[in-house]
Amino acid sequence: MNASIIDPLQGDFPEVIEEYLEYGVMKCIAFNRRGTLLAAGCSDGNCIIWDFETRGIAKELRDKDCVAAVTSVCWSKYGHRILVSAADKSLALWDVLSGERIKRMVLQQTPLQARLHPGSSTPSLCLACPLSSAPMIVDLNTGSTTVLPVSNLETCSELAPSSRNKLSDGTPSYSPTAACFNKYGDLVYVGNSKGEILIIDYKRIQICAVVPISGGAVVKNMVFSRNGQYMLTNSNDRTIRIYENLLPLKDEIRTLDRLSENINDLDGVEKLKALGSKCLTLFREFQDSITKIHWKAPCFSGDGEWVVGGSASKGEHKIYIWDRAGHLVKILEGPKEALIDLAWHPVRPIVVSVSLAGVVYIWAKDYTENWSAFAPDFKELEENEEYIEREDEFDLNPETENVKESDVNEDEEIDIVTVEKDAAFSDSDMSQEELCFLPAIPSPDVPEQTDKCLENTSKLVDSNNSGSPLSEEAGLNGHVVNHVSNPLEDDAGGTYLKRKRKPSEKGLELQAEKVRKPLKSSGSSLQDSEYQNNGDPEAGRCRRTDGKKWRCSFNALPDQKYCERHMPKSRVHHEEGYI
Repeated sequence: MNASIIDPLQGDFPEVIEEYLEYGVMKCIAFNRRGTLLAAGCSDGNCIIWDFETRGIAKELRDKDCVAAVTSVCWSKYGHRILVSAADKSLALWDVLSGERIKRMVLQQTPLQARLHPGSSTPSLCLACPLSSAPMIVDLNTGSTTVLPVSNLETCSELAPSSRNKLSDGTPSYSPTAACFNKYGDLVYVGNSKGEILIIDYKRIQICAVVPISGGAVVKNMVFSRNGQYMLTNSNDRTIRIYENLLPLKDEIRTLDRLSENINDLDGVEKLKALGSKCLTLFREFQDSITKIHWKAPCFSGDGEWVVGGSASKGEHKIYIWDRAGHLVKILEGPKEALIDLAWHPVRPIVVSVSLAGVVYIWAKDYTENWSAFAPDFKELEENEEYIEREDEFDLNPETENVKESDVNEDEEIDIVTVEKDAAFSDSDMSQEELCFLPAIPSPDVPEQTDKCLENTSKLVDSNNSGSPLSEEAGLNGHVVNHVSNPLEDDAGGTYLKRKRKPSEKGLELQAEKVRKPLKSSGSSLQDSEYQNNGDPEAGRCRRTDGKKWRCSFNALPDQKYCERHMPKSRVHHEEGYI
């Protein structure tokens, strides 16, 4: 795209469907950190990695032990690992470059979402949100799990479920709970069923602060912006809320400890809420005040300037885009299919959505070129106008033009070694090699089915050597019938596998039909023999018919089509005179 001729006043948000991707039934998607690769979990338990630049499949991660639908996919920070959670209660960690599974473990409950630790290049810790239990920290190396608290200590007795709400294995049942890491993975933010956001130090398994949500609605989704300054929540009250993070991006635990020491006049829940007010503050709320629809998979744009959310209504594929100030700027309407997942490209104004049918739609911007970028005095005209040129306007050296001296210092050294950091990836470690693209591996040729090829070959050879008049005519007229040779035999009699394209069954049928067709001949006797052998089951019978069902029962004259009775008179007289 020519970025220099794009109008900067146009919003950096998508507008139209640019392309769609199809492979099986895809359920969830996730971009890598640079946006060059797109991972999609399928309903058969496999994970497909698309090259987003070429829109082709770069890698297929096939799990033989999993046949259930994938519930979530998550990339590691530098793109070398992918965590896949499935409906069969399994978590699988994959090596992206080799396509091999590193670790697989099965939980007690189905993980609806799983996220790798964002602060490690080769993470082994992940945060899993099961369907009917509290969120937990899972160590994939050791297989140990640490259940996180979903309420503060004083209200645990009030939230304890009754015995009739327990599952068959005796564990208490929970409503699905949302959780996420902060930017560097120091803290875990958990949204519980009481409408509270708990800030938890998962290493000490301790609740550091509590942020109450207005209305006490159950939190369904939580996600941080790319820069870690804002957090988004999606609640059951059909409202998307944006919170501003007041803590520093690094050393958040130490900052919380210092704040806790300064608050000595409060205890228990009141102290936790006081700490929560110093950690998060409500910044904006988004909702559709007219239709009051539920939201699906809300998220931030790559730069955090836009907020996007999909409609959870059945039978419609609508995507709402707001700016961070709270104004609705665009509604994207797609096909009549429900939306199940959504993702914004990390660095480009592109949104990718997944429909209920398993198709991935790519929404991009409809750019309008601004040609005034090439010439500041360029003016677009709606219709032709008469222009009177100046007398010296097209002279080689006009007197009115003054040559300006260049301000460039030609003696200044140009630095071509220092690499400028991208603002979107300012926290990247340059010493760590990042996996942005996957090498193209050519697909191996499908091995030829030798048995089937030999069978078809033998049938064709038998049909050509059946001793029929057709084969004799072909030999008489100099036509050579090309027999299909065995692909496993060479001229010297040895056997080896030749790289020869195998003819299809349809091609073999057409070749056999071509052999069966009568070949043209210049002799009249051969033409007469064609009349007798052109697919007629009664070759010696007279061919006189009424065009329906009746046919003459007399035999035809030698080398003729008709009997003596139905022979054309002119031909009969001619033959009698000749005799």
